[in-house]
Amino acid sequence: MKTLFLITARGGSKGIPKKNIKLFNGKPLIQYSIDLAKKFAAEADICVSTDDAEIISIVEQMGLHVPFVRPDFLATDTASSYDVVMHAISYYESAGVFYDQVVLLQPTSPLRKEIHLRESLSLFDADTEMVVSVKEETDPSYLLLEEDEHGYLRKKYQLSYTRRQDVPVVYMYNGAIYIYAVSALKKKAPGQMTKIKKYVMDAYSSIDIDTPLDWEVALLIDAHKLNQ
Repeated sequence: MKTLFLITARGGSKGIPKKNIKLFNGKPLIQYSIDLAKKFAAEADICVSTDDAEIISIVEQMGLHVPFVRPDFLATDTASSYDVVMHAISYYESAGVFYDQVVLLQPTSPLRKEIHLRESLSLFDADTEMVVSVKEETDPSYLLLEEDEHGYLRKKYQLSYTRRQDVPVVYMYNGAIYIYAVSALKKKAPGQMTKIKKYVMDAYSSIDIDTPLDWEVALLIDAHKLNQ
């Protein structure tokens, strides 16, 4: 099965300026995803999709060629990951290179490990449309409150649970690993897929850096080796 490892890294980060190339423990954040991909694929099968000249320069200093500049319309706050993935697939197919699956690695998960990706890949088979990494969540919906028309709080959902230990375990995407069948992507967006397998990661490794607080928490987890 021919696999494209796609690392998406647009330049416009508002929460943390230049987040994808900011040094995290001495390395640009994006390097963690690149180093991981190199453990599984030849450099020709690793693609950084970015619109940013500085990101391109730093990635190529690492010895990885950036094959294209992502179009501006795919680098906005409203551009979807699906469109970015399909753009990359189309680029390679126009050059005569056809992939069976795409592994999407977002730079914002620096604590993701080789074993996580290896075990996720092992879950993928011919019937699977998508494998995605998740973290366990105890369903908080029974605790959610909303304000009524009089300004008073009330339960949003009238559920019977009163103790957290009685609530069934549910899962949330953690943003670390997405593996797609290209044939499925050509028919529908990931949100429409039904043959999805989960790969459960621990809470520490699941940190997804979006805010300055996330950054500090990730540094703390890494410094104390809490995800070992």
